[in-house]
Amino acid sequence: MQLRLAHEQFLQGAEKQSLFVYDNYFAEKQLRFNTFTWGNGEYKLLITHGWGSKAADFLELITALIPIKDIQIIAFDAPGNGSSEGELSNLILYELAIKAIISNYGPPDIIIGHSLGAMANIIAVMETHIMPLLMISITPLVKLKENFAASMDAVNIPPVSQSIFFEAFKSKFGVPASNFDLDNFYELNPEIEHWLFYDPNDIISPYAYLKEFLNNQKLITAKNYDGLGHDKIIRSPIVINAVVDLINSTLKN
Repeated sequence: MQLRLAHEQFLQGAEKQSLFVYDNYFAEKQLRFNTFTWGNGEYKLLITHGWGSKAADFLELITALIPIKDIQIIAFDAPGNGSSEGELSNLILYELAIKAIISNYGPPDIIIGHSLGAMANIIAVMETHIMPLLMISITPLVKLKENFAASMDAVNIPPVSQSIFFEAFKSKFGVPASNFDLDNFYELNPEIEHWLFYDPNDIISPYAYLKEFLNNQKLITAKNYDGLGHDKIIRSPIVINAVVDLINSTLKN
């Protein structure tokens, strides 16, 4: 989607850099993806957007974070999203982009992710063995197949078309979408403080899946924000204030 004027003006205030990842599944070439940073503080804060989104969609949150002292905010457009190269995207490209950012900027101290971006953050942290002080997952996907199905149900895609999609997924990636179930491989270091914000009426990331996940992961602190929805939750002043408070509290300790 084209950037609105407010988004364009907002990104003009960021320092920009391009990094590269190799897309092994769709483009079969190196893809350039764009990063945006604000500030140059000691503590690095990474923000990962969700599926079909972009860094500029966090305008309100980043605006609230900029006044926090001693932080550098890093956001990016994942390959196949926003201003970055790629016609198609996937969870693996998100994960590779996060790893490239870690290699380029250094390990982030605070990590925030929304939807698919939250799932990608968790996987990247586990695989790189970094130790952020704080992770915040906002309406994360936890069961990729079921979340895809919920998204398709929301726009009335018929079951036969969904079946074709999942067969194509298995053919392309060599494993079924059901393999990407966060509950089956979540092993985040227990010393990492992990918060999860959700809406129990979210139809994209249904609460039934989150409830099962949270029941199995007792160390995650969950907060309920009823009625905000899957997308609007990242722009909610209530949620933004909660994120800012958590970050300030973490940096003071």
